[in-house]
Amino acid sequence: MIRPVAALRRGTLVVALALWACNQSAGPSGKLLVIASFYPLYEFAREVAGPSAEVVSLVPPGVEPHNWEPSPQDLRRIRDARLFIYNGAGFEPWVARLVQDAALSRTLMVRASEGIPLLTTGLSSNRAAHDHAPPDPHVWLDPLLAQSMVETIRSALVKVDAAHAAAYRENARALTAKLQALHESFETGLRHCARREIVTSHAAWAYLARRYALTVVPVMGVALESEPSPAQLASIIRFARDKHVKYIFFETLASPKLAETLAREVGATTLVFNPVEGVTREDRAAGRGYIALMEANLENLRIALECR
Repeated sequence: MIRPVAALRRGTLVVALALWACNQSAGPSGKLLVIASFYPLYEFAREVAGPSAEVVSLVPPGVEPHNWEPSPQDLRRIRDARLFIYNGAGFEPWVARLVQDAALSRTLMVRASEGIPLLTTGLSSNRAAHDHAPPDPHVWLDPLLAQSMVETIRSALVKVDAAHAAAYRENARALTAKLQALHESFETGLRHCARREIVTSHAAWAYLARRYALTVVPVMGVALESEPSPAQLASIIRFARDKHVKYIFFETLASPKLAETLAREVGATTLVFNPVEGVTREDRAAGRGYIALMEANLENLRIALECR
C-alpha cells in the first residue's frame, strides 16, 4: 500500500506545482498577466489585449520614467507575469539585470523596439562624440514606428495566448488604423508652415522630426539630467535668436525652469510638448491617452511653426 500512496502524493504534488505555475502567469482577475515597463507600452498592450489579459504598467501615473528603478515588489510582479514588454534602446537600463534572473525563465520578455532602426542623438557637435552617442529610445513618438511596436506586441500576445489570436489581431488592426490616422493628421497639419525649427527641453523628438521634416534643437540630451554646457547653451540661444524662435517647448513630467529661463533670454514664450513617456494623474482621470496627447502636441506644433 505504500507505493500507491507515495504515487498519489507525487501526483498531487505535480498537480499543485502545475496549478502554481499557471497562477504565476495570471493576475488577480485570473486573466493572462502582462507587465509593461512604462506608459506608451502599457497603452498599446492594453488596446491590443482587450479584455483577454490584465495589463499593468510598472511606472505609475505622474512619475517621470527616465530615472525610475523597479522595487523588489515590481520585480516579483514581472516574475509572476507571462509577458513583460519593455522599450529597449537604453530607456530601461535596469532590464539588463533581469536577463540574468533565472526566475524569469517562464516570462516572455519582449523588446517593443525590436526591428526598428535606431537614431542617435546628442548635444555635441563633435562627429566622433556623436557617432558614439547612445541611441534615442523615443521611437513611439513616430506614429508609423508606433505601428511597428503594436505589431511586435500583438505577435508576443499570440505566442503566449494563441487561443485569443483572432481578438488580438482585430484589436491591433483597430489601433493601427488610429495610429495611421494620427500620422496623416501630422503630415497634413505640418505641411504648410512658416518655419520648421523648434527648441525643446530634451532630446526626445528625433524620430518625429525625421518623419515630418522638422529641425529640433534640444536643450538637454536624451537623459533629463544631462544639462548643456555653457557653450552649448550659448549656441542654442544664438540659434533661437537667428531663427526668431517664438516658443520654447517644455514637458509635463519635468521641471520647466530651464525652458522658462531660455525663453526669457531670447524673448520667447513656453509651450507644452509632451513626449508621452508617462501620463499625469489629471490626464489619466480625464481618459486622455496616447492619441489625445499626440493630437495636443500637433496643435502646439502648429502654433509654434505658424502653420496654416
